[in-house]
Amino acid sequence: MIVETQTFQYPGRLPLQSGAGLDGFSLAYETYGTLNAARSNALLICHAWSGDAHVAGYHADDTKPGWWDEAVGPGKAFDTDRYFVVCSNVLGGCSGSTGPASPDPATGKPWALSFPIVTIADMVNAQALLADHLGIEQWACVTGGSMGGMQALQWAVAYPGRVRNVIALASTARLSPQTIALNEVPRQAIYADPNWRRGNYYDGNPPNAGLSVARMIGHITFLSDDSMREKFGRRLRNADNYGYTFEAEFEVESYLKYRGDAFTRRFDANAFLYLSKAMDYFDLSYGLPSLAAAFRAVTARFLVVSYTSDWLYPSWQSKELVRALLRNGIDVTYVDIESRYGHDAFLLEVDRLAELTRDFLGRQA
Repeated sequence: MIVETQTFQYPGRLPLQSGAGLDGFSLAYETYGTLNAARSNALLICHAWSGDAHVAGYHADDTKPGWWDEAVGPGKAFDTDRYFVVCSNVLGGCSGSTGPASPDPATGKPWALSFPIVTIADMVNAQALLADHLGIEQWACVTGGSMGGMQALQWAVAYPGRVRNVIALASTARLSPQTIALNEVPRQAIYADPNWRRGNYYDGNPPNAGLSVARMIGHITFLSDDSMREKFGRRLRNADNYGYTFEAEFEVESYLKYRGDAFTRRFDANAFLYLSKAMDYFDLSYGLPSLAAAFRAVTARFLVVSYTSDWLYPSWQSKELVRALLRNGIDVTYVDIESRYGHDAFLLEVDRLAELTRDFLGRQA
């Protein structure tokens, strides 16, 4: 399946949760399948921290498909024979949507740190304008994992009449102190890179060393002890005995370095900072007496999925979300999947996800 990335350009002002605003923005997005005559079969997939709009299929020059190709397509978990699937790169990102690397209209130079802080709510408000552009009044389903699940929850709270179903995977209604801490350490790695220059690096060398370390730290949180032991163990790269040096001798060390270096070729360091702060600020109970109060106006049905080995967004956070939904009498299905793959399980265990998705959405149909 060959797909093309499209661009939605909004010329008006977008008020932001911080009190600032953007005078015009762009969102990169891709679509799959066909929108029916009633415009009732649209399904929005929201990507995680380092994702983008290219969720499935191939671009003309691709050697690898989109990041969730196993889950999106004809007959798959998100069936494009049945649904018109939309995925957009978030506001604040670096894959075609307006973010810190984009030119500031006032100066013509990259925004860098003068770009306003954006939140999950701001991302969803921008997506709502994209939905208007596409003529979609209501989503049949909004789904995503990790940061994508946060967006799905925000959609249900901010636009209750525009969402029929929500599928939140390996996600949370508010970040825990531990997760905020795990976001701060990678940011410090970027700050410490002398090439970062307080974000003003676009006319020189980018802070790739800091960004690589940031990604390595983040990637560890996506895995589990079991998955790392199974994949790497204590195997050495190129020898049978220890070399007693500071070179990367263990396979797990080499793997992390490879993932970090590869990440710097496709992601902007400032965008990494902005998206991590957006997650830190995410708290559906902010300014309210309880988390349950956030869902009082919600009308969508929910499928909440957690994974037993996910220590980044552990199962107790999904259970907290489910209790808040139940206190409002909301139709919610909760599944805690036994898994060894850690946080990344929502991307990897697609067969189980397909079964759950078909059952959940089919029950309504």
